[in-house]
Amino acid sequence: MKTRVVILTSSLNGTAAHHVPFLLASKEIEVALVIYNDGTDNRIKSKYRLKLKKLIKIGIFGAFNGIKMRKWYQEDLKQHLNIQNLEKVCLDNNIQFNTTHTINCELTKQLMTKAKADIGISLGNGYIAKSVFCIPKHGMINIHHEILPAYQNAQSVIWQIFNGSKETGYTIHKIDRNIDTGEILFQEKVPILFQETLAATVTSTYASVLEHSAKGLVKVLASFDLYFKNAYSQGIGNSYTTPTFNQYKKIKQQFYRLKNNF
Repeated sequence: MKTRVVILTSSLNGTAAHHVPFLLASKEIEVALVIYNDGTDNRIKSKYRLKLKKLIKIGIFGAFNGIKMRKWYQEDLKQHLNIQNLEKVCLDNNIQFNTTHTINCELTKQLMTKAKADIGISLGNGYIAKSVFCIPKHGMINIHHEILPAYQNAQSVIWQIFNGSKETGYTIHKIDRNIDTGEILFQEKVPILFQETLAATVTSTYASVLEHSAKGLVKVLASFDLYFKNAYSQGIGNSYTTPTFNQYKKIKQQFYRLKNNF
């Protein structure tokens, strides 16, 4: 019997759009529904309060760096992997596609309940409430594109470089009440692909991590009973956010040091 899954995402051209074709190619997986959260109904006060809190923490120059780096993980990645629009991918493959305006709204819950999925998959979202992640029969899982628990909340690649590492990776874990803290089902380390620039290194490496994580997700879903049985607690982790100006300077310095010694 196929593993029936529902996908929840907040991006039309990100991880979900890239991973869905891998799931469709598996004879053991059925994609019952894709839910896209367009974020148009987020609470404005809460949204800007969080942004202000983050700005105070990382500083104005850190915020500018965050905007610059965002392109590496979005537009540049999309071109690098030739990622197609998620809605079109669903339409071409006769997969039910629905849009909601916030992740944890009643419509999301209704759609997930009707889907009667074995497992829910979060690909590129923020906080997911228990009232949502408990709906599928076996709960929800997430792919965090870094190694847990060492890199909770971290953007892929850059913090590994910051710490002088030549490898990154991804972790597939259960979703619980907190972000990136659930029991680990599977993880894999992936080498950093050093290029001439930091931007090219991040994009090419992140693309490689996505390719690996798509195959890893298929592997977990095809034998989820085994992976769920052997899931293990993360323990104490390290949490990251967008780098400050000084942290970004160190990332650049470490990048050149690692590249030249590669």
